[in-house]
Amino acid sequence: MSAARDIQRERYAGHGQRTNSEAEGELLDRVATPDAAGLKLLNDAADRMKLTARGYHRVLRVARSIADLAGVDCVGRVHVAEALSYRRIAH
Repeated sequence: MSAARDIQRERYAGHGQRTNSEAEGELLDRVATPDAAGLKLLNDAADRMKLTARGYHRVLRVARSIADLAGVDCVGRVHVAEALSYRRIAH
């Protein structure tokens, strides 16, 4: 987990944020937009689950954090799927 925090600190250096949970707007889009398969899954889930914009962005932030924990640069379908599974458990 410490390595994931280090990755985030490095990523957001100079942007006024320290973690994925603080990223918003264009910056969040740039660092957390998933690959094509992940984006399709997220968009399909957003329609099915009737996610608000806030909910959609929360999933992106969690997926980015999961990818950081895995030590990968790109958010993939597997990361989005895991983030969505946590959302369903919480609701």
